[in-house]
Amino acid sequence: MTLMFPENLIADAEQLLGAMRGRNLRLCAAESCTGGLIAGLFTSIAGSSDVFERGFVTYSNEAKIETLGVSQDLLQGHGAVSEAVAAAMAEGALLHSHAQIALSVTGIAGPGGGSEEKPVGLVFIGCAGASLRTRVSRFTFGDRGRQEVRLASVTEALILLKSALDP
Repeated sequence: MTLMFPENLIADAEQLLGAMRGRNLRLCAAESCTGGLIAGLFTSIAGSSDVFERGFVTYSNEAKIETLGVSQDLLQGHGAVSEAVAAAMAEGALLHSHAQIALSVTGIAGPGGGSEEKPVGLVFIGCAGASLRTRVSRFTFGDRGRQEVRLASVTEALILLKSALDP
């Protein structure tokens, strides 16, 4: 059987699961452009259920509002692909779960949908925690193909999570 995710991503996710398990932390994810890939990665690892609590795939603005409590005013003022919405998605995921740490991803994976202000490949990744300051990172992956943008987003989400866990 071929692996659904690259081996390096699986290894990184396994390490993060161990780190969170050791601290008795549970994780959730609120995903838009990645469409559940973060949840899929973590749940592809046997035994992850004691750490990975749930995933939200909130592709539409309505889903972000109804499921995560993202404000319609925030979406209208900043757009779904923005630092503010990524932060609100992560914080909303925490409020609507039993997790202590949350990741969020919103972006434009392409091939269409970009603009001069928000080009294809623009992604915001957020991390919020019960005892963490909410962090959001901005990435411009470029128009290198939908799957590549999505996998790069997952990779960067793991890096952000690791940095949030490191003292």
